[in-house]
Amino acid sequence: MKVLFVNKFFFPHGGAETVFFQEREMVQEAGYQVIDFSMKHEKNISSEQSEYFVENVDYHGKHSIFDSLKVAINFVHNKDACEQFEKLIKAEKPDIVHFHNIYHQITPSVIKVAQKHGCKTVLTAHDYKSVCPNYSMLAAGGCIDLAWISGSNINLFKYQWQDGSWPRSILLSLEALYHRVMKSYEALDTFIAPCDFMKSMILRQIPSANVEVIVNGIDASATEVGEDGGYFLFCGRLTQEKGVVTLAEAHKKLTGDTPLKVLGTGPMFDYLKDNFDNVELLGFQTGKTLTNIIKNAKAVIVPSEWNENCSMSVLEAMSYGKPVIGANIGGIPEQILDGETGYLFKSGDANDLASKMQALADNSELVTDMGLKARSRLLEKYSLDVHKRELIKLYQSLLSK
Repeated sequence: MKVLFVNKFFFPHGGAETVFFQEREMVQEAGYQVIDFSMKHEKNISSEQSEYFVENVDYHGKHSIFDSLKVAINFVHNKDACEQFEKLIKAEKPDIVHFHNIYHQITPSVIKVAQKHGCKTVLTAHDYKSVCPNYSMLAAGGCIDLAWISGSNINLFKYQWQDGSWPRSILLSLEALYHRVMKSYEALDTFIAPCDFMKSMILRQIPSANVEVIVNGIDASATEVGEDGGYFLFCGRLTQEKGVVTLAEAHKKLTGDTPLKVLGTGPMFDYLKDNFDNVELLGFQTGKTLTNIIKNAKAVIVPSEWNENCSMSVLEAMSYGKPVIGANIGGIPEQILDGETGYLFKSGDANDLASKMQALADNSELVTDMGLKARSRLLEKYSLDVHKRELIKLYQSLLSK
């Protein structure tokens, strides 16, 4: 079996790339041949197929009017990417093409190229881009009404989806409309959804889609159960939709002296620093420092105010035997067993969050018990071994049809 992996970045860039490279390595370890397609970039790791990679596309630089028009067209349908992709398929003749993040720089137009050449096609939905113009399903600083992503195509143009900018919003809407009309995503044999919530969103927009749920995984062999260091912890980018302000407000309501440590940087950093002296801001950390901070937390808080997919923050905390208090939104409730491996609270509700934090602050035995159950749940459902087994099973199923 020969599998072609496709992702717009071919270097560590975010959560999608973590899964992309994990799966690429899994398939190689299973004895199958792996080939690559991506975008040229100075940070790329080595690939034998790099000569086929599409030229680097910069959507953030300044462009002339003519170049801006060309960039806008490539944003929707990248003809060069399709041509390079087709050359690679003809040369390598893959059995399966597994797409990850391909929008904008590569574009979903390449899906039909793979279909035309008889390849089985799979796409992992790391975000909501296949069903919503804005990959995060956010508008005007909050979660969108789910009715906006279904029904008439006119819904694509009714709301400011991106940064409050009508030009960007219109371009994103045109992109979504183009691929809806061309039925680009309908050309896939299978979607992989990392959670049931994501599956439901895909089916809401593309009812005919074949969607398999394969959850994200963590290498549990590289982690171990930590100690209760007596502090609550948030890890992630400091943005409004991550719920960090709600968390800071909830922490102020606690009785006792359990500290709140916040790992990460982002646009809300200065706001937190200026308005919440109860929050210990640790900034960006890496390596053993990062590991030790997570490993020795009392509990990890995931207070998201947007529809998280299969949160890696939750899984990482579970791998170290930490209970997780998570917002009851998106895919988070599928990861946390409420009252067993942690607690769920109403997203955006500081009072509800505070009550769950207080329960753990007051009961160290409960913290230990929930943490051990969280670790056991991770080993059972969210290990890389489970992920690998399910992925190879899917590939084999597709080739048998």
